[in-house]
Amino acid sequence: MQDDDLAKLKESIQPKNWSETISYDTWEIFKVISEMVEGFEKLSRIGPCVSIFGSARIKDGHPYYKLAEEIAYLMTKAGFGIITGGGPGIMEAANKGAHFAGGKSVGLNINLPFEQSPNPFVDRNKLINFNFFYVRKTMFMRYSMGFIAPARRVRNARRTHRSHYADPDTQTR
Repeated sequence: MQDDDLAKLKESIQPKNWSETISYDTWEIFKVISEMVEGFEKLSRIGPCVSIFGSARIKDGHPYYKLAEEIAYLMTKAGFGIITGGGPGIMEAANKGAHFAGGKSVGLNINLPFEQSPNPFVDRNKLINFNFFYVRKTMFMRYSMGFIAPARRVRNARRTHRSHYADPDTQTR
């Protein structure tokens, strides 16, 4: 970690007085709107897409990496663009499948300190960097006609939202 990065991190967690908080919140909405507009403008031109979700920690050579690459390749050949988080692992595999199928490979990258950078298979004109998770998730949902995710990720999302769907692994709710 660089000294400059450490200083920024320390500054970001310092307590603020009420006036600073309100002022910051007021201007923050414009940043959110700006990201929304950029996302809407870029993604509305791409056409039908499928979002593929998965771990950033799965490496090339893993069976799930190959599976994600194959699914994305076939979905692209069927006429769909592929949207991922734009990072490594399953996201890279999906973007790679779309790239080699000659289709649209979209990356919705999140700007985090000390985290992922875009994978090399995202079309550079279809890479959008986000600062807000909310805006990024909105773009995934708004511009996808379908979603592909590992069962465990879907199951965790169901639990998070206290869904009433049965867990396919345990047949429990």
